[in-house]
Amino acid sequence: MFGYRVPAPDEAMLISGGKRGLGGAPFRVVMGHGKFVLPIFRKTRFLTLAMCESEVTETCVTRQGISLHVRAVIAFKVGNDTESVINAGQRFLSDQDQMSVLTGRIFAGHLRSIIGSMTVEEIVTERQKLAAEVLDTSKVEMAKIGLIVDSLQIQSIDDGDTGYIEAMSAPHKAAIQRQAQIAQAQATQASVEAQQVAARNQAEYARQTAIVKAEYSAEVDRAQAQAAQAGPLAQAHAQQEVLAAQTELAQRAAKLRQQQLVAEIVKPAEAEAERIRVLAIADAERMKIQAEAAASHDRVALDRMLIDQLPLIVKEAAGGLAGANVNVLNGADGLGEIAAGLVAQGLTILDSVRQNLNGQNPDGSPEKARGLLELQGYSRAPGKDTDEADEDEGERDEGPGAPR
Repeated sequence: MFGYRVPAPDEAMLISGGKRGLGGAPFRVVMGHGKFVLPIFRKTRFLTLAMCESEVTETCVTRQGISLHVRAVIAFKVGNDTESVINAGQRFLSDQDQMSVLTGRIFAGHLRSIIGSMTVEEIVTERQKLAAEVLDTSKVEMAKIGLIVDSLQIQSIDDGDTGYIEAMSAPHKAAIQRQAQIAQAQATQASVEAQQVAARNQAEYARQTAIVKAEYSAEVDRAQAQAAQAGPLAQAHAQQEVLAAQTELAQRAAKLRQQQLVAEIVKPAEAEAERIRVLAIADAERMKIQAEAAASHDRVALDRMLIDQLPLIVKEAAGGLAGANVNVLNGADGLGEIAAGLVAQGLTILDSVRQNLNGQNPDGSPEKARGLLELQGYSRAPGKDTDEADEDEGERDEGPGAPR
């Protein structure tokens, strides 16, 4: 619209020609909005509110009398309040570049003043303190001209050809160099150790690789040897299995033959032996029975013979009494007693003969019993004479088994 003016965001619009501004200022300040300005009757000017920069290079003398070349950069701008805009507008509106020049001069003076109260060591080591003191001392002056300082940076401090700063830094440089050398030595040592470790690792890797290769080669050789022996081994295993089968077959055949031999020879032989044993046992029993029967028969015959010989024995005993002078005192009783004594004597002789036969001749044969009777003096049987007895003895000697 014709006559309506709007300032930029980083500008302040100054309108003159009408009512006075704040504090009797010859213009009114408009910031952040537009305003209708009558042409011809009002005049409009714009003051920048943007950031400005001023560089200061100044030679300053320290408290020790050492000259230092100081280079600093100041960042400043016009204040955002109306008073600061009025102060700056009245001073710099016609030539706004003068703000940088005047600001540099102001800070150069404050730098000389502050550095003159400090030592080189303080200036070098405490630059932030120097910048803070310069800002504090210049703040009032900068506010009077409507400017505010955002930052002050000390870019460089140089003592020229005096070499003071260099000498001051020599111990630090030596310490730093020493530390650097130590660090370098440590780095070198670490590098050497790392190289040694790497060499050992490489050697170990080479050794392990060689071992692996050797094991692999041995495994390959073993596999090849096994492959080469696979045919003969398989054949040998097959032959072994054949021999085992043949052996088993032979054992089965031998076992079958053994069973056949047992069935054909052993069992019949055992049966025959059992038959012979049974027959032998039966024959022995028969012979035993026959022997017992014969012995019983001989004893009966012996007893009978002894009974038959008893009268002869009594007769012989009585004959012994024939020439004896015997007096019988009690008559018939006495004769009875004598006869009874003779009979008892015969029975005693008979018992003696029987006992001798039982002890010395278990078979109890009549021939032996007759020999015992002869020993007792009773060798003749009743009713036979001496010649008949001799003939009987001769016949007995002529019998089977008699000596020739």
